[in-house]
Amino acid sequence: MRKKEIAIALEGKKEATRSPPATGVVGSSGVPMGRQQNALHQLVSFILGASAAAVLLFFLTTAMSGGRFTGISTWANGTTGFDDAPVQETPAPLAREPAAPAHADSKVTAAEQEDELERLLRAVADEDRTVIMTSVNEAWAAQDSLLDLFLESFRSGERIAHFVDHLLVVALDGGALEHCRAVHPHCYLLPAAAAHNLSGEKVFMSKDYIDLVWSKVRLQQRILELGYNFLFTDVDILWFRNPFERMSVAAHMVTSSDFYFGDPYSPMNLPNTGFLYVKSSRRTVGAFEAWHGAREAFPGKHEQQVLNEIKVELVATRGLRIQFLDTEHNAGFCNNTRDFNTLYTMHANCCVGLGAKLHDLGNLLQEWRAYRQMDDEDRARGPVRWKEDFGGGHPDPSLTYAKELVERMDLGKSSSNVEPPQFGAAMMEML
Repeated sequence: MRKKEIAIALEGKKEATRSPPATGVVGSSGVPMGRQQNALHQLVSFILGASAAAVLLFFLTTAMSGGRFTGISTWANGTTGFDDAPVQETPAPLAREPAAPAHADSKVTAAEQEDELERLLRAVADEDRTVIMTSVNEAWAAQDSLLDLFLESFRSGERIAHFVDHLLVVALDGGALEHCRAVHPHCYLLPAAAAHNLSGEKVFMSKDYIDLVWSKVRLQQRILELGYNFLFTDVDILWFRNPFERMSVAAHMVTSSDFYFGDPYSPMNLPNTGFLYVKSSRRTVGAFEAWHGAREAFPGKHEQQVLNEIKVELVATRGLRIQFLDTEHNAGFCNNTRDFNTLYTMHANCCVGLGAKLHDLGNLLQEWRAYRQMDDEDRARGPVRWKEDFGGGHPDPSLTYAKELVERMDLGKSSSNVEPPQFGAAMMEML
């Protein structure tokens, strides 16, 4: 649609520059002046039109998110360039992960895995080459588990049901792949599945959990290399409204926040990469390579912790524009945001264990359905709150993050000029 509008505008520009018909006045060359002027105007019009078309063609192939990014043109000391230009050559695949286990798709080669990924990306991508993706293991994908709640939130949300058509579910084991295919048409088995036992509920910060999240980063980088933008969402996030409405077109990367301090571009915000949008470009591919490469410098830390360590460097040295989403709109159980009128997504973070997540998210989805039945006048009286029923499943977020926040913000020092945020009793006790 946008290309057709541009073509019409170009044709209108050409018509406006064409000369009026000849008047019959003869010049010194014996050729009517009108004809000379007409020829001159046509030449000028042709040059202007060709120039405008060239500029627009360049714009369309570099600026529009729908442009085809097919590869990485240069590598320098293991890192790509720092610009937003699309890559120019077919990228070399990432280091291959072990093949899928026999109980999934038996004897699948690395090349076949790559072909399957590209086929699925073509199938789910929208017109701007953006895909939505989540990941599940067998425990999360089982019937009446997190994947079912996640998909139901799209059907229950406000005008977001169509996003499921653009959803790629990444299975972390063969059992998850089977469950996924029973409820969704676009499922992909993570190549790292054979190397790790990822079928059960993975406890936060266990070795299997850390391996899992770093495998996710590697896959995300590959998707960027193939020229697709992605929005990754943890499967324990319910969607209520269109989250793209809260994202800036100027940002290279958009992440939800564990804690948000008011400035969407401030590195003081703490990221939560369970909800992460990234545009495909040389800059972002290089940033992901640096992110993955930094794992060795921070042993034992998961990908979100490492991103938090290097985010200032990514902004300063690579020019990466990171937008942090306001927890008023993209919330989590770690935050005290409680208003359906402003809520876009809800993350079951600070909620320990699969049973607790299912309990709290299930209750929240029921209350959202009740909210949808309210008339506009009742909603306008807002805020419209839901019942806070932690059920003992997740701790006070202040207890979870207070120590780290105190250290990072120098809030425990008497000389600090920073006003401490109000995070609750646990934070206040540490100051």
